[in-house]
Amino acid sequence: MVNNFKNKGMLVALAVVIIASALQLSPVVFLLLFPYTLWLFYKKESPKLLIIIAICTLILLIQTKPKPLPATTELTLQQMKITGATLRGFAKADGQKIYVTYRFTSAEEKALYQATSLYGSKMHAQAEWIPPPRPAHRYAFSMASYLKSAGAVGMVEVSEWQAVGKAKNLATMLATQRFNVARHIEDTFPKSLQAEAQALLIGLRDDVDEELTRAYQILGITHLFAISGLHVGLMTAVIYYSLLRLSVRREKATWVLIVALPLYAMLAGGAPSVWRAVTVTVLVLVLQLKQRRIAVDDALAVTLIGFVLWQPSSILQVGFQLSYGATISLIYAQRIMSLSQHGLVKAFIITSVTQLAVYPIILYHFFEVSVSSLIMNLFFVPLFSVVILPVTMGLFVLSYCVPPLAQVGFILYEPLRTLLTALITALTQLPWQLWTPGRPAIWGLAIAYLGVLAVFLLLEIERFKQALVVGVLSVLPLHFAYLAERDVTVTFLDVGQGDSIVIELPQRRGVYVIDTGGVLRFDRKEEWQVGKPYEVGRRVVVPYLKGKGITTIDTLILTHPDADHVEGAEEVMQELTVKTIHMTPNSLVKAEVMRAIYEEAVKQGIPLEEQVRGMGWQQAGVNFMYVAPQQAGEGTNNDSLVLVLQYGKMRALFTGDMEAEGEDGLRDEVLRDIDLLKAGHHGSKTSSTEGFIAHTNPRLTIFSAGVNNRYGHPHPDVVARFAPGTTLTTADVGTIEVKLTRTNMAIK
Repeated sequence: MVNNFKNKGMLVALAVVIIASALQLSPVVFLLLFPYTLWLFYKKESPKLLIIIAICTLILLIQTKPKPLPATTELTLQQMKITGATLRGFAKADGQKIYVTYRFTSAEEKALYQATSLYGSKMHAQAEWIPPPRPAHRYAFSMASYLKSAGAVGMVEVSEWQAVGKAKNLATMLATQRFNVARHIEDTFPKSLQAEAQALLIGLRDDVDEELTRAYQILGITHLFAISGLHVGLMTAVIYYSLLRLSVRREKATWVLIVALPLYAMLAGGAPSVWRAVTVTVLVLVLQLKQRRIAVDDALAVTLIGFVLWQPSSILQVGFQLSYGATISLIYAQRIMSLSQHGLVKAFIITSVTQLAVYPIILYHFFEVSVSSLIMNLFFVPLFSVVILPVTMGLFVLSYCVPPLAQVGFILYEPLRTLLTALITALTQLPWQLWTPGRPAIWGLAIAYLGVLAVFLLLEIERFKQALVVGVLSVLPLHFAYLAERDVTVTFLDVGQGDSIVIELPQRRGVYVIDTGGVLRFDRKEEWQVGKPYEVGRRVVVPYLKGKGITTIDTLILTHPDADHVEGAEEVMQELTVKTIHMTPNSLVKAEVMRAIYEEAVKQGIPLEEQVRGMGWQQAGVNFMYVAPQQAGEGTNNDSLVLVLQYGKMRALFTGDMEAEGEDGLRDEVLRDIDLLKAGHHGSKTSSTEGFIAHTNPRLTIFSAGVNNRYGHPHPDVVARFAPGTTLTTADVGTIEVKLTRTNMAIK
């Protein structure tokens, strides 16, 4: 790393990235960082670089603000996706990129839209701006952040529209061709190979199996099954040497690549990793034709600057960050990679360098990294490079040129690929493959990257033991950050119309989850309206826990077998370690709701324990006791498990869906003058009676309810009963975190 920045291109690129990042994140950050950047280059005595940076800054400062949409406007559709009865994706309106949603009115209309490429379609639409939905919590998917990273200025909802034509340009033509290629793959490839072929050849990942994707993530090989520099390099080599074998002159073969590669990048969906590889390759090829040479880091810097100026918001995309982060690390770690010339050792070093360089980015976005990836990539990278990608490309070509031969190839290849999938699935069962410290704070990211830099510097001078020590020391603050937590944290997750509560003890000496949310489904949908089910456990509960670095739940408490309380439990059990499950007696009688949970518990050997009044436990100075139900019931709302938590002088009461009848039995002295109450049954009129409120007299009451829910929860009359105490509703404020000390509490 020492003296590696001898070429000035990367310095300019880094300055542009700093400026773009600051502008995207905050004008204040920009004002703080930009003068520092100028000072840095002033000390380098590079006035030309200052001029370049100033020009780039002016370009970046031109920000497009959303303009009011007229009642009727013309939309030009771009990447669109159909899910159930909804069409959603990006479009252009009056020069602005916006996110569009539209609901089909019939099965026939949906079929019409599915039958053709929508890219470039011009629609005369009636639309209005709508705010992006609020993220469930700080670790959940944020539509607003997604729109910002995509360069979109907002989100609109279309009430009705009519097609008025189609744009005639190169992008539309290539998108149509991409659609046709996807359909060709569906018509010719076996079902088990279709999704992978679409992902590898044209970057279309809509149909990739989610469980298989999760397996790739665990093994750390996801990058192999998405179009990247490896694909571009292989394609470049195949085209170039095939043309030479056909007696095409080198100069003409080079020009073919210069034209073909950008077209392929557009055809493949234009992911940052693809454009990075394509633009670097094209730049090098152009300079070769001019008989001029360019340093690899300068070539990468030019593409980086161009990408950021073309789409400043791309710096917020995880694909952009990982692609350029990994590539830059390989360029500036050449000395480390030259430590060994042995093929296997060198491959291990390359994998280690890239993983080390980007692991803080991975932690920030995904909360965990694959520990086994260092080993798995030694096997899967060669297998992918030599077998999977070439065979897929070959079968694709044969499916056009010699279909019968392609069918023979499918017969031979499909069983082998199925065996490989089984092997990948089996490998995911090995223990200790993921390290999940959660999302690092800013100080954690700073420590992580200082550690990465120090490790690289020490490896370059072959101080291997010191590098190991520094590397371990730099990750310890990330792994043990939770030890600084001295309070009990009670989090009411925004799971919509349902309940899910996370209780963390001081220094994480215990983690307990009360209910997991779910969806009550009353409306019967026709088959054409059904899309992928919304998994609350996997989309809301698990990201929150992993975002905080939690992988083990000591006790999962299922208050009663209603879908809006327990439906997400199976997903939580599949993603995390659950030691014990507590449930109200006779919960398993409701087989439709509880069957999957029971089967998953049996599969994993998780004890299922029925609880009644008087049962409880103590952990880390915190007492837990169930005060209901008094005896076995039928699993109804009034049979909900009701839990009291006591920490020092502070007490919290969690009532499930308890209603008036059940509340009449909650008159224990221990329930008098409660500090924190989770209101029963989402604040319905049938719960939270005046007598119960007078007895418990809560200082803070939380209602867990969905935004604009059909039941009107919490009912205004119920909320009024809790006056003058404080009330909060997840429908209004989202996820709520409450800190309990031994003597007080605070809303975080």
